[in-house]
Amino acid sequence: MVNTPSTMLKLGTPAPDFKLTDAVSGEQTSLQDFRTKVLVVMFICNHCPFVIHVRGGITQLAREFAEKDVAFVAINANDLEKYPQDGPEHMKELAEEMGWTFPFLFDDTQEVAKAYRAACTPDFFIFDAKRRLAYRGQLDDSRPSKDTPVTGKDVRAAIHALLADKPVNPKQTASIGCNIKWRPGNEPDYFR
Repeated sequence: MVNTPSTMLKLGTPAPDFKLTDAVSGEQTSLQDFRTKVLVVMFICNHCPFVIHVRGGITQLAREFAEKDVAFVAINANDLEKYPQDGPEHMKELAEEMGWTFPFLFDDTQEVAKAYRAACTPDFFIFDAKRRLAYRGQLDDSRPSKDTPVTGKDVRAAIHALLADKPVNPKQTASIGCNIKWRPGNEPDYFR
């Protein structure tokens, strides 16, 4: 496992646009499809031990906020040539296995991941109703190598603050995970 931290994109940054295919439905999904007060964008994949460690927590959070004005969307940008287990057919299987009702999008060009300055899996970005970045970083402080339970406390606190029209605590901790598997020659400038 390579411990890669989030880049910690500047708070207040507008949500970068995207239009990607949902591995489950086969439908195109764009940023404009989300009309909620809060939008949680997660960069994840199938094989990463850090994602495997927290995916139950992701499922729990999505269910907890299903009846609230919150939308979740997951994006996978990994290189399929080297990591075929992260391909759309496997993404669909994982989403169905976990009972995810949110879109699980495949970023085949890796351009959306670059636009978000995503660095690792998992990497979380939470946007307010005006689609300005209010939170970026970790789900919580649990890690595969730690005995700390997955609670989702950091992401949950940010969502609750936004739903209550309160500021999100600006003291935020970078997520740690496997680096996004960039195609050869496609590694973004922020890693050079």
